[in-house]
Amino acid sequence: MKQPTLISVVAPCYNEPAVEAFVARTAAVLDGLGAPWEIVCVDDGSTDDTWVRLRALAARQRRLVTVRLTRNFGKDVALTAGLDFARGEVVVPMDADLQDPPDLLPALLERWREGYDVVYAVRRRRRGEPWAKRLSAYLFYRVLRGLTRIDIPADAGDFRLLSRRAVDALRQLRERHRFMKGIMSWIGFRQTAVEYERGPRAAGRSSWSYWRLWNFALEGITSFSFVPLKLATYLGFLVAFGAFGYAVYRIVDTLLHGNLVKGYPSLMVVILFLGGVQLVALGVIGEYVGRISDEVKQRPLYLVDEACPAREEPGA
Repeated sequence: MKQPTLISVVAPCYNEPAVEAFVARTAAVLDGLGAPWEIVCVDDGSTDDTWVRLRALAARQRRLVTVRLTRNFGKDVALTAGLDFARGEVVVPMDADLQDPPDLLPALLERWREGYDVVYAVRRRRRGEPWAKRLSAYLFYRVLRGLTRIDIPADAGDFRLLSRRAVDALRQLRERHRFMKGIMSWIGFRQTAVEYERGPRAAGRSSWSYWRLWNFALEGITSFSFVPLKLATYLGFLVAFGAFGYAVYRIVDTLLHGNLVKGYPSLMVVILFLGGVQLVALGVIGEYVGRISDEVKQRPLYLVDEACPAREEPGA
């Protein structure tokens, strides 16, 4: 049976109360796989004692790699940092709150042995989440698939297995606005799915508010689709056509009935409507221009405050 030379599990952490349980449970599963392994935990600028607890864990778990970023750069950037530090022949990004079950690792590894470079985990069910969040996630993935030409799998998060060549391909993509689910689909290679049931968080509450989820959705759509720009163009044509038709109607009405010096309410409605359409179009354009501005600055994706390698070389 084919075995990887090294398995790397990558977990971004931000104010994570369940990090000890995550490392213990993941290490237990990895021990049963019969291959060398490491766990890479990236502290994304936590404001609590997450880094202190990670360092304490590293003193006991000698295969734990810990990385601390200088501030909170966001989950997708922290995940990118973890991929940069991971050395495995296969790399598995997953959440540290245990909603992504480590018990699924053998199934992911089995599909890798069949020749797949990307094995993404599809959520068959999301337990422990409010119905509004489940509904919004369901709609988001399907709207995104309809807006982009990239085949981004529905109901699949960051939890997946990546081969070394897939990771090397991802590391070439250094865009500042990172929507990792889309990026990991964009690289191509042979991809397949494994279904699982997403459980509730082991401890604490999610830091993802509905406002952050909304911005995250905008990030995904604007990163992989120009449809919003096209919609703004089509809306402009539609409004212009409607305005032309209304102008013809007013001319004919004046010729037939004369000018009665009325129409102030309708005039205000038209002005406000046109102004609103223009602001919406400018807002859509501004989203893309802002991303262009960030890209041309060429700032690094993240800065590392402290990085501590594993105290025991995997396989030693």
